[in-house]
Amino acid sequence: MPKITHHYEGCIGCGSCEALCPEYWKMDYEKGKADLIGASKDPITGDEELEVKEVAPCNREAADVCPVQVIKIIE
Repeated sequence: MPKITHHYEGCIGCGSCEALCPEYWKMDYEKGKADLIGASKDPITGDEELEVKEVAPCNREAADVCPVQVIKIIE
């Protein structure tokens, strides 16, 4: 099953993921970081992880445009 991962600590909060794919991404303006909606945190890495049946095209675009490349799609 495909997985979307987000290296939370490396996020700079630019908001491009939320702008492109708001059904999966939401900015936490208090922390200055994006959250992957419905994701769980890996207790070791702290990364957010979300298993999906199918990767939405907007998530691929969000991963492509992320300026710090903290969004990964694992097939």
